[in-house]
Amino acid sequence: MKEQLQILLTQSLEALVATGVIVEVPDNIRIDHSKDKAQGDFASNIAMMLAKQAKCAPRGLAEQIIANLPDSIDVEKTEIAGPGFINFFMSQGSSASVLDQIIDQGERYGLSDFGANQRVLLEFVSANPTGPLHVGHGRGAAYGATVSNLLRAIGFEVDNEYYVNDAGRQMDILATSVYLRYIETEKFPDNGYKGDYIFDIAKQVNDIAKLDIFDEVCADEKDGGDKEKHIDDLIANCKRLLGDDYKTLFDLAINQILGGIKTDLAEFGVEYQQWFSEQSLFDSAKTKTTIEALQASGHIFEKDGALWFKTTDFGDDLDRVVVRDNGMHTYFASDIAYHLEKFERGYDKIINIWGADHHGYIARVKASIKALEHDTDKLEILLVQFANLYRGGEKVAMSTRSGSFVTLEELRNEVGNDAARFFYVLRKSEQHMDFDLDLAKSKTNENPVFYIQYAHARICSVLKQNAGNTEQADSSILSNELEVALIKQLNRYKDVLQSSALNYEPHVLAYYLRDLAGDFHSYYNNSEFLVEDDILRNSRLFLISAVKQVLANGLGLLGVDAPNSM
Repeated sequence: MKEQLQILLTQSLEALVATGVIVEVPDNIRIDHSKDKAQGDFASNIAMMLAKQAKCAPRGLAEQIIANLPDSIDVEKTEIAGPGFINFFMSQGSSASVLDQIIDQGERYGLSDFGANQRVLLEFVSANPTGPLHVGHGRGAAYGATVSNLLRAIGFEVDNEYYVNDAGRQMDILATSVYLRYIETEKFPDNGYKGDYIFDIAKQVNDIAKLDIFDEVCADEKDGGDKEKHIDDLIANCKRLLGDDYKTLFDLAINQILGGIKTDLAEFGVEYQQWFSEQSLFDSAKTKTTIEALQASGHIFEKDGALWFKTTDFGDDLDRVVVRDNGMHTYFASDIAYHLEKFERGYDKIINIWGADHHGYIARVKASIKALEHDTDKLEILLVQFANLYRGGEKVAMSTRSGSFVTLEELRNEVGNDAARFFYVLRKSEQHMDFDLDLAKSKTNENPVFYIQYAHARICSVLKQNAGNTEQADSSILSNELEVALIKQLNRYKDVLQSSALNYEPHVLAYYLRDLAGDFHSYYNNSEFLVEDDILRNSRLFLISAVKQVLANGLGLLGVDAPNSM
């Protein structure tokens, strides 16, 4: 119907161009679903957009637009509202035609080719492989996977990527922590990784000498020393004393943790086309050559023995170190090389999904893209706030370094994948969210995922009991208030899907499904389906079959099952 209205409005505006009322027809004619049924089914602000061009008041132009609209059996009436909105009231037959489209297209209903021939690289989660994924990572995983699904649904070609930080100091801290658990020392550093998973990895270490690596090591913080220097000294001793065995230990630690991460995400319904290794940037000398290119172009200067990138030339608040005075590259140096590599792959759009604590990192990354003479508009950075976990009304305290946290696996085992995926996307990504474990497990109408899934299961039950012939349905007779509300909701699905995708807002689709489920439950509680009138019975079955299909399609995009029974 929306497409039909756009055609009608275009024809009207072309007539106004021919008579000199306006100069040209705009490329995009905005038409929105009306929120209030008293204002019709659709509304357009086109008269207000073109009023200046037409040199007349918006309401006056709206009258001319309506006067030039071609006759259509789909439009029952039009009205001018407020400063110049044009409200369209669609005929019942036109509104109900969506039911035929839904049933005919089935699982493909709502899909489009809006983003056809556009390639998107979507990087998300990318948690350091220093421990299992926790509930904070789970929100980024659910959000990223759903954004990917939505973009693909409207025609974009999307590659999901996980950036594996398998180089640098944190990985050395991990390997050293495993070694310290392996030798069973009681002198464990403040800055080591303390989770039980470190013991599990240490149990798999074989044939590596148990040596004292505490010789000539700076005192730890608890002993009045410097905890950073303490762990760095331990790492240096570990590397020096173990020799080749250190690489064996290092590889064991990362492979065990990364393998667990991959399994966890796959079981959560999150798939990646590529796992990109940070170490590969060093192995290929990409980091080195990128820094050299920035030096050659005058964007890097030397100070106090270190190399600094002049990010302030590109709007950052401070210049940033890329190579320390000891010759080691910083994480930022790797990120510059990684983003250059991304741009060189030729994607039309590059999307990073980061934790909200990386907000200050955006300016320096975009500065590097500008310095390397690439289009910063191609890069979009979406931020995801941390998820607070509540059980029994009490907030669950978490600390990754101390090992006191709830893993994503534990969360999934407790509430199930469906509740986890749905609850994670029920808020805007940049908003803080409180994950209520008790609510997620409840089988009540207050639990939104249960409420939606129960609507789908209810419809399946009705269809199983009332096996009518929907080919004999007449959707034009579905005219009571509840049926009209359901049909209107179904007509919104395509727009909701496209809006959710283009704005990276899965929560919009989630709320739509809850509203659709609510309209169905109201219909179910106030209507009879097994009526004597064959046409009426089959028409109602036809309507709820369409509702069932849209619920299943939407839930699928959110990574949630649509059960046939509950």
